[in-house]
Amino acid sequence: MDPEQIPLRDLHLPEAIGWWPPAPGWWLLAAVLILALGYRLYRAWQAWQRNAPRRMALAELALVQQYWQAERNAASLGTRLSELLRRAMIAYAPRQEVAGLTGGRWLEWLDRGLEDRPFTAGPGRVIADLPYQRPAANADDLDVEKLLDAVRRRLATPVPESG
Repeated sequence: MDPEQIPLRDLHLPEAIGWWPPAPGWWLLAAVLILALGYRLYRAWQAWQRNAPRRMALAELALVQQYWQAERNAASLGTRLSELLRRAMIAYAPRQEVAGLTGGRWLEWLDRGLEDRPFTAGPGRVIADLPYQRPAANADDLDVEKLLDAVRRRLATPVPESG
């Protein structure tokens, strides 16, 4: 028989393998990645919520600094800083641990977790007496920038657990 008369057709290659639908392993990998992303977002949201008091306290410190620049009243500055520190520290630590502290014990507690001890041996030590000065007292001796920096570091630095 003549080979040209045989009814043969050209070879047909199968269609290329499509990318859809993915294999079960890819579905599993996608599910794991979505769960991991969801968990990471949830943890970031929790951290953001946990740091809300810190953000609010730092924003209020900026307002206190603006009041100081407008008033230049040392007693008012001391009162506002003391109130801010007390409220913030009660938000950071158990109330029974912080609320009753005064004087040197309060300053020592504020130094927890800060290396250079700015409240007992630095510019923050005036925080215990400043609110009780006469409103017309001379504030020239007061280094307000260093005091505000010490308070800012205290507000921004997490307080270590007691014990």
